Amino acid sequence: MKQLLFSIIALIATQLSGQTTRKYSNEFMNIGVDAAALGQSSAIVARSNDVNSGYWNPAGLINLEDNQLALMHSSYFANIANYDYAAFAMPLDDNSAFGVSLIRFAVDDILDTTQLIDDQGNVNYDRISLFSTADYGLTVSYSRNLPIQGLSYGVNAKIIRRIIGDFAKSWGVGLDAAIQFETNNNWKFGVMARDITTTFNAWTINEEEFAKVQNAVEGQNQELPETSEITIPKLQLGVSKFYRFNYDYTLEAEIDLNVRFEQNNDLISTSFASINPAFGFEFGYIDMIYLRGGMGNFQNELQIDNSEQLTFQPTFGVGFKYKGIEVDYAFTDIGDQSVALYSNVFSLKLDFSIFR
Repeated sequence: MKQLLFSIIALIATQLSGQTTRKYSNEFMNIGVDAAALGQSSAIVARSNDVNSGYWNPAGLINLEDNQLALMHSSYFANIANYDYAAFAMPLDDNSAFGVSLIRFAVDDILDTTQLIDDQGNVNYDRISLFSTADYGLTVSYSRNLPIQGLSYGVNAKIIRRIIGDFAKSWGVGLDAAIQFETNNNWKFGVMARDITTTFNAWTINEEEFAKVQNAVEGQNQELPETSEITIPKLQLGVSKFYRFNYDYTLEAEIDLNVRFEQNNDLISTSFASINPAFGFEFGYIDMIYLRGGMGNFQNELQIDNSEQLTFQPTFGVGFKYKGIEVDYAFTDIGDQSVALYSNVFSLKLDFSIFR
């Protein structure tokens, strides 16, 4: 029973405690959007060119020819957590575009057992209640062409809202910046710098609710967590190439380097930064049917015998597009190829040209 009582303490401590600058703050914003991109191991920063560019590379919004709408839903951790995404983007004129998107990552109906046992030691199951923990990310994007042919830039302004039942809530703000460049021979290059302002979150903790669980487990009293945190910047570099065969067949492939300014288990890791490559491809037939695949998240994992084993995350996806409507599916492993934690991701994209 004490373990049940301690679960709420552990949840709050995991979310809030520790250093002001945290390695994994606001990680829900790094999961990714769009089944087409996820099916290619998120190696998309150089060639993203639709409504989802607001997430992957806002500079790509400049390629919009009409308004677009995108929706996505997926479930993680055996359907415990739900991840939802919606985005809208539109061209403003021949040289600029605008977009807005919303992400929600939540675990709903969590049992709150902090009041299960009263002061006299009596167990009363009627005192169990439910609460939810939810993270929201609202992004406003702007893209514009630069005077150099094929070169564009984009910026994101982000507002983060995180809620842990009645226990704690936070607001956060941050900025992203990105560029894209396309050559005349179908080479594309992209750079996406996330959280360039070290996205700041300020927490408000309900001290009355915290006091109920602070002394719940004897000898494991909890201190009031830090009320602020900073998300460190991340950098994504990509290069892609487009090929067309016999008019009906196309192939577009990309290699990305994901850089985090910390030392971890990535394929290349130093005290200054860690680099993780990702590869993705999309094979198309008559610009209607698409087959996708990729590999990423290469990790040097420490084994029980103190040896290291290289693991990676494979991805697979398919898509269908017809008259401005695109339906995509991705089958992804959110861990690595040795862990059976696969998720089915579906997304929908609508180009408003279908109504013209």
